[in-house]
Amino acid sequence: MDPMWWWIVGAFVLSLAVAAGLLWRPMRKAWSAPDLEKCQRDFHLQRERLEHRFFELAAASGKPRGLRWADCDFADDVTYARDRGLRGELQAFVGVTIRFEAIEGGPMEDVEAVGNLRAATAVFRFDGTLWRTDGRAIFNLNPAEAIAYYHESLTRVAERQTRRV
Repeated sequence: MDPMWWWIVGAFVLSLAVAAGLLWRPMRKAWSAPDLEKCQRDFHLQRERLEHRFFELAAASGKPRGLRWADCDFADDVTYARDRGLRGELQAFVGVTIRFEAIEGGPMEDVEAVGNLRAATAVFRFDGTLWRTDGRAIFNLNPAEAIAYYHESLTRVAERQTRRV
């Protein structure tokens, strides 16, 4: 075989390897991405458990200091976003209204504003099989504002879906 053909075959194989390397990550992400509608349906089915778990974890976090979580009211709307990272993890953002109480003998006991309701966004994440929460609340931002604030790491994927009762 003519040496020129070896160069052509080598260049062709190298081109295929480079193309496969460039396309591997986006194709892997597309193949492994869970179905958005199924994830939304699963979130709806697990929502009561997730809200309870969110409240438990957030209340146990000790934040804000000197305050006890007294109540948390969840909005019906859910906004979904994906992490822009390698795994493209799906996340759900739900608006919440939180009421705190001062801890007796704590630094916030005499502060009048303790009783004021606080707006925040509860964060839930889909780990590929189950929806989970770590009790993270993003204060002073509604779900759309939270996604916009973290636009470098999140991208919105679906319009709000109202919870059906």
